[in-house]
Formats: sequence, structure tokens, C-alpha cells
Amino acid sequence: MTTLSIIAAIAEDNAIGKDRQLLWHLPNDMKRFKQLTTGHAIIMGRKTFESLPNGALPNRKNIVLTTLPEAGFVNCFPCESMKDALELCENEEEVFIIGGALVYRQALAKADKMYITRVGATFPDADTFFPVVDWSQWEEVEHQLFPADEKHAYPYSFHTYVRKR
Repeated sequence: MTTLSIIAAIAEDNAIGKDRQLLWHLPNDMKRFKQLTTGHAIIMGRKTFESLPNGALPNRKNIVLTTLPEAGFVNCFPCESMKDALELCENEEEVFIIGGALVYRQALAKADKMYITRVGATFPDADTFFPVVDWSQWEEVEHQLFPADEKHAYPYSFHTYVRKR
């Protein structure tokens, strides 16, 4: 059975982006993202795909949710619905939802697991936010805390949650 996982970095105010870009640069978060998602399918919205600096992420099955599947997405699979995207992934061990906000919202009720990086800051000019989560449905199974340092402007923490059954 396929595990549906959400992976996101979220500020204290639930902010996740501004102008289709991340609000921070946290190298260890990017390293964790790559480590967790490489070799797996990733599902994202069109705006998230367009924000990727080099197009489709390598060594992953890139699936883009879009109302314009004929738009010519290179090295990825365009799908018009989450249902179609998940059908493309039925033989995958783990599938990652990587954003944006609308795609997270669609996946939240279906997700089995969440890998969340919490960024210890607020971003008043953010324009994109992670959906509200009913945390009573989730159990934290792992977390690690990290202070700000010369490579990371903000303190951050890694959390893994599994849905309570």
C-alpha cells in the first residue's frame, strides 16, 4: 500500500511562501527534502513546478496538478486531478505532496504522514500559507531541534507525524 506523505517547511505563522518563492534559505532543510523524496513520486501544483529553478526535480517521478495538461511540462506527468495523480502512483511505496497551499489542502485529509520543518520566525509579507491542521489527528513520532547558525538565519526543527488510526 502506498504511503501518502506531505512534506513542507512552515513558519510560526503558517507562512510557506511569497511571490511563488520560499521565504528562507535553510540548507539542511533542502538536504532533508532531497534525501526523503529522491527515488519517489512527488506531486505538486503548477505554480510550485514553475518556481523550481531547473524544472523537474531529478531522480523523482514529477507529477504536476494543472488545468492545462497540454501546456508542455518537461520531464513530468501533468494531471488534472489529485485522483488522477494518485492513480499514477499506485505502485509507489511513498508519494510526497510538495506544495503549494491548494495541493496541501487537497491532500491533508488523505495523508498518512507529514514531514514538517518548523521555521522559528514569522513573515508578515508572506502571501501563501499552509492549511490549518487538526493536530489531534496526528501523532508526532520524531523531532530534532536546530539553532540558527552561520548557514541558517532562523532556528528550525524537523518533525515527523503519522495519522492516528
